[in-house]
Amino acid sequence: MSAFPTQPLSPLDGRYQAAVAPLGEFLSEAGLNRARVEVEVEWIIAMTDRSLFGTAPLDDATKERLRALYTDFDQESIDWLAAKEAVTRHDVKAVEYLVRDRLDQLGLNAIAELTHFGCTSEDINSLSYALTVKRAVEQVWLPALKATTDKLRALALELADAPMLSRTHGQPATPSTMGKELGVFVWRVERVIRRIENVEYLGKFSGATGTWSAHVVADPGADWPSIARGFVEGLGLDFNPITTQIESHDWQVELYDAAKHAGGILHNLAQDIWTYISLGYFTQIPVEGATGSSTMPHKINPIKFENAEANLEISAGVFATLAQTLVTSRLQRDLTDSTTQRNIGVAFGHSLLALNNLAGGLDQIALSRETLLADLDANWEILGEAIQTVVRAEVVAGRSQISDPYALLKELTRGRRVGGADLAEFVEGLDIGADAKERLLALTPDAYTGLAEGLIRDHI
Repeated sequence: MSAFPTQPLSPLDGRYQAAVAPLGEFLSEAGLNRARVEVEVEWIIAMTDRSLFGTAPLDDATKERLRALYTDFDQESIDWLAAKEAVTRHDVKAVEYLVRDRLDQLGLNAIAELTHFGCTSEDINSLSYALTVKRAVEQVWLPALKATTDKLRALALELADAPMLSRTHGQPATPSTMGKELGVFVWRVERVIRRIENVEYLGKFSGATGTWSAHVVADPGADWPSIARGFVEGLGLDFNPITTQIESHDWQVELYDAAKHAGGILHNLAQDIWTYISLGYFTQIPVEGATGSSTMPHKINPIKFENAEANLEISAGVFATLAQTLVTSRLQRDLTDSTTQRNIGVAFGHSLLALNNLAGGLDQIALSRETLLADLDANWEILGEAIQTVVRAEVVAGRSQISDPYALLKELTRGRRVGGADLAEFVEGLDIGADAKERLLALTPDAYTGLAEGLIRDHI
């Protein structure tokens, strides 16, 4: 027998619960059931507003009392549904029974049969998932992604003029600026953000196999596709008129692929900043009372960037599984999507944790410009690119007869450390025009950053 009460199995519901609680408002089981009640209630209101089957529109006070079933959704409702589902073995049917029970309490038995009218479970679920995911993304996750991106943008602009040695293939390469390198990530993430902002949150409301068959039999004269479209769009969602029993989930696949893509870019960022810290480019600002190592007092571990990496990897795995599973359903319907969609909150939860860690990490680093300049000064050979390019231009312009400038510079610099004096001596001996020679003699590694600063100030 356990020595302590049942504990949360997932860290999202334990150690990190406070950090992801805003997502739980929407992507928890309770959040989903609240949305299901919302859809059921709004469908009743929509049908009575149209006076279907001889009903009359409900007055505003009655609508408000009905809508309180989901606006005031509470622990009592959660417990009621859990008890009912234990009997029905069907989550959506339990919601239907809840609405019927509350209609009885409100004295609205006359319209009780409108509850779940013409609906299959996926009519309710497709709209409920669309509502909860849309709200979670737009109100919680996307603002966090944008806030982290804005923090990175501010840092990129602050450091736009900070020259640094680039490393291609891990080797010293043409200099850039730290701001330009960080700005690349801003540019990349914002492209994905625009895709996410344009995602359609689709819902279907067309019955057992997407044909409105039962609806047409019940009222052959009603324009059911138009009624369904109006209802779905009235919820703030996009309407999918061509489906099987389920909404095909392609919008979810697109969203989760985009969220995974954004996470992949930020994973790259976390790794790069971790590397810059290891090179001494960034120093970490000590946090009062924090311990970096249990045995080495001097250490400040880049824990926020490492945590971000791990959480992005977990979220990417779940997002990938969601996208892979939800794109397929056997024939008109299978239930693989039901289990899979219950993990949507897991994917966004770990992603949100990563965003929080990245934002916190960016607040706790400071650039060591002295280290960057020292690194540049130790690698004058990187100016070999500039020299051979200028020589090529001089050859084309007819001011030099040097053959194969690239080979000439490769012989001088490849696999060798070359100082400023060595390069100056080499340039003095080149057969090139006076202006070109003057430009090269004035060039230093920290000044060889091209348009890096302007690119960032102009584009992010």
